[in-house]
Amino acid sequence: MNTILLAEDDHTLRKNIKMSLETEGYNVIAVSTTEEAEELAPQADLLILDVMLPDGSGIDLCKRLRRTIKAPVIFLTSCDDEADIIRGLDSGGDDYMTKPFRLRELFSRIRANLRRIPDVPQLDLTALEQKLLNYLMQNRGQFLTRDQILEYLWDSKGAFVNDNTLSVNISRLREKLNNAEGCGTIVTKRGIGYKWTDS
Repeated sequence: MNTILLAEDDHTLRKNIKMSLETEGYNVIAVSTTEEAEELAPQADLLILDVMLPDGSGIDLCKRLRRTIKAPVIFLTSCDDEADIIRGLDSGGDDYMTKPFRLRELFSRIRANLRRIPDVPQLDLTALEQKLLNYLMQNRGQFLTRDQILEYLWDSKGAFVNDNTLSVNISRLREKLNNAEGCGTIVTKRGIGYKWTDS
């Protein structure tokens, strides 16, 4: 099941989109601010971002997220000005929809964007293992250093993830992937770090 993060400050619209997406079989994380979206984005396979949120711009948020996240981003906005559309796409967005929009069209665009990325393996993972796997997959083909991964896994509430914990979770995650069919692999390069490679 793919996870979609929806960042929309209109309560009614957010609720309706969330319910509709869940009916389509998606797991939905619904938030109303850029702060919440930035914290939870690593858990998502696709992001739907309102351009104007109470604490900032979805476009600026996308620029920040693109430093570490490669999941597709669809912008929602009430403005159809060409310059704004270009600005959104140039920030790292993959698609752009203006309000009001038809839900069926949104579903179609979601499916099209998700087809561009391999399916996330459906495994029995702990929360930390899932977060680690998401990070590796979002940066597929690129080696991530242990320091990068440790910084990413450091919980915003201050929960400490140390070097040994990382080694243990890499080992456990690799074992679970090896026991599953059709999964990619975690490649280790001594002195460099780890990367995800699709099988």
